[in-house]
Amino acid sequence: MCNDYRLEIDIASIAEDFDNLQIKIDMPEGAPNVPAREDVRITDTAPIVKSSDGAAAGSLVNRRWSWPGQGGKPVYNVRSERRDLGMQRCLVLCDGFYEFTDPTDPAQKRLDKWLFTLKDHRWFCMAGVWRDSHVGEAFSLLTMDAGPDIAPYHHRQIIPLPRDQWAAWLDPRVPAEDILKWLPEGSLEVTQVYGKPPAQGALAL
Repeated sequence: MCNDYRLEIDIASIAEDFDNLQIKIDMPEGAPNVPAREDVRITDTAPIVKSSDGAAAGSLVNRRWSWPGQGGKPVYNVRSERRDLGMQRCLVLCDGFYEFTDPTDPAQKRLDKWLFTLKDHRWFCMAGVWRDSHVGEAFSLLTMDAGPDIAPYHHRQIIPLPRDQWAAWLDPRVPAEDILKWLPEGSLEVTQVYGKPPAQGALAL
């Protein structure tokens, strides 16, 4: 499951791309501070676009990744299957996400780290949901069974959304099952990197 992603794109480019897609984005809390980060990790604050009233509209805000779940463990991934995903949807901004696998080199003690990026665009949105909790509003990444690009690395995956589906995901009237699908095979590029192993003691629902 994804517990680490990358966001190095600037806020001006993000706003310009939404404008080109005719998705109306407001910034009710001012322009979010979006420093370039190679690693966005669980409990970090990061920008999302929350669904607003009406289609093709949203609010760009900074929110915590993960809300406290049972026993206080952070809920950072939520299974998309058989859940009501109607109202509290969001787009999670990134330009890459990571998965970890057992080391290919037996001499290595740390896990191998793999970066997934989109071939056709320098940044993209992942499907997410948000909720209010005692630590404030927070978001989690939706997951589904892995598609062909990710299955060699993990049996589950987060859900990158094609650009022509961003507005639909922000519209709670559009059924989630019509949107949450695999990208076509070959859409993602994979690069091997190295980093810290996945966080322990966190919940993926």
